[in-house]
Amino acid sequence: MKILDRYILKAHLGTFFFAFVTIMFVFILSFLTKFLERLIGKGLDFGIIIEVVALQSAWMVGLAVPMAALVATVMAFSAMTNSSELTVMRSGGISIYRLVAPVLLAALGLSLLMERFNNVMMPEANYKANALFADITRLKPGLGIDKNAFSDVIKGYSIMVKEIDNSTGELHDIVLYDRGRPNVRTVILAARGSIQFSSDYRYLILTLEDGQVHELTLPRMDRYRKMVFAKNRYVFDATGYGFERTEEEKRRRGGKELSAADLLAMAREFHLKSSVAERSIDKEIEQLRTEIATIRSRRDVSSSMSAALPPAVTGRAIETVDAMIDDLSLRIQQMQENRDSFNDYMVEYHKKYSLAFACLVFAVVGAPLGVMARRGGFGAGAALSLFFFVLYWVLMIVGEKIADRGVLLPAIAVWLPNLILTGCGLFMLNRLSHSTGGSGR
Repeated sequence: MKILDRYILKAHLGTFFFAFVTIMFVFILSFLTKFLERLIGKGLDFGIIIEVVALQSAWMVGLAVPMAALVATVMAFSAMTNSSELTVMRSGGISIYRLVAPVLLAALGLSLLMERFNNVMMPEANYKANALFADITRLKPGLGIDKNAFSDVIKGYSIMVKEIDNSTGELHDIVLYDRGRPNVRTVILAARGSIQFSSDYRYLILTLEDGQVHELTLPRMDRYRKMVFAKNRYVFDATGYGFERTEEEKRRRGGKELSAADLLAMAREFHLKSSVAERSIDKEIEQLRTEIATIRSRRDVSSSMSAALPPAVTGRAIETVDAMIDDLSLRIQQMQENRDSFNDYMVEYHKKYSLAFACLVFAVVGAPLGVMARRGGFGAGAALSLFFFVLYWVLMIVGEKIADRGVLLPAIAVWLPNLILTGCGLFMLNRLSHSTGGSGR
């Protein structure tokens, strides 16, 4: 490696590690602010709390490394521009592309390392972290409830609360979905409540106050019932609660806990199920059309003969059509669920690679940004880095939502932020190469 390349990379190295440590500190501090109060005083060993933080730091590393790469590139090129080193190099006939080349090669190597990290280490860390949280939740069920998000801490139910008082354990603005009865949709609303064990730890007791119970029969949705209560208790079997380590092979992995190969295999499975369901739907639509045509032909025959069809015949025909419509609706719902699952897994699959190669993307963007921020120093560089990372993350979230709804293919939606920022970086580099400050040779 030439002296110039070593010098440029050395200018990045210290800033990269400083930025990485700073960003990790902010992430860990944010995590501790949110969860530490809920972990301490729950009868857990200090080692368990340290393990929780260590396992949770895996996803933080996945975000901190690209951010640090962006900050390091911006800071390094800003410093070289401020000290006129970049001007001297370019006046000597060295193009901006040649100056950026070693940084891009280093960023490419970092992206390849992050790809392995996202594909091997992060899924295992996420799996063990979620398993550990599930074990802790069995010890303290209130710990598994997050504000403004549904959780399955109660078996057979989904619960969401707006506010949680960590000191008293009181819950506020509670929404509870009963998933135990597929033919009845039950929603329970309550102004406040609490969840705790019975004195012998054999039962889990959910106490709700000032609430309502709404019930709607499915699939016809023809019966609705509403009940109001001042105080109501729901008692659940507490078997399985209490802190015990879950055997890893007995717990099913979620999307963020799978490698790219496993995600692709799951996506193909759901795609196959969706295709089978679609063919089945087409077949049932043809059968429904045939049945309707048969009923119409019988009606026409009876009209021509001036005789009405017997009520029993008409009733059976209507029941047959209703049953076919209900079955068709169920299959359409299953097909949509399979498509949604396919999109979810494919989004996670592409994110493992797009987030890893964000290091390379941010190097392309960071170099011209550093030159442009030469007068603002560290503050301007940090602000620009934060702006572009937030922009990247917003585009990523929007892309995920679009892919989940099936508007765009997951591959296009997830890789779009990388393509947009790469285009911006190349445009700025091209403008710099033709600027009056140096040669483009």
